[in-house]
Amino acid sequence: MSKLIKRIADCIGLILSYIMPLPLSASLRAFMNYMYSGYLRRRFSKFGCGASVGYKAINLRGLKYITIGEKTEIGKHAQLTAWDHYNGDSFSPEITIGANCLIREGVHISAIQSIKIGDNLLTGSNVLITDNSHGPFTSDQLKTHPRQRPLVSKGPVAIGNNVWLGNNVCIMPGVTIGDGAIVGANSVVTHDIPSYTIAAGVPAQIIKRQ
Repeated sequence: MSKLIKRIADCIGLILSYIMPLPLSASLRAFMNYMYSGYLRRRFSKFGCGASVGYKAINLRGLKYITIGEKTEIGKHAQLTAWDHYNGDSFSPEITIGANCLIREGVHISAIQSIKIGDNLLTGSNVLITDNSHGPFTSDQLKTHPRQRPLVSKGPVAIGNNVWLGNNVCIMPGVTIGDGAIVGANSVVTHDIPSYTIAAGVPAQIIKRQ
């Protein structure tokens, strides 16, 4: 981009800052999010009153298998994928997200079996919650393009009430996280986390108990 174009763009942004102050800009974004959510609402199994999905999601699949509770907010660039078919295999997926959750932008929630999230979940950005992966770890599968491998699951995922997940946390298949647990940023959770504990690391380990 040339210096002239950059300068013009900067000047336009400066002018808009006077015409559209930050509170108004935030209100317009909120309006767009609720309008987008209204467009998506009927495609979900259940979409609670006051819930919203930020404009614009990256990947939405199998919304008829997904329930979102009342007043839950999901940020922009979300990926919500409930796979009932993949590469010729059939599944019975279910994703349930409770009420009053605040799930930040860039979340990726993917199920072929079951993901159940309780009320009042708070997350940072770019969190992954999945009950599946691309193929078993075998020599034959590793010689195949990952997209061509079958989806497999080690078990459902369950997250309790009042849980806090930091930025870039990955919750892997077969994991249960108890009520009130905190998982530190950049952690990869491969085993159950008990209620009212703090866990962090790769893989995540319990570092404090209440």
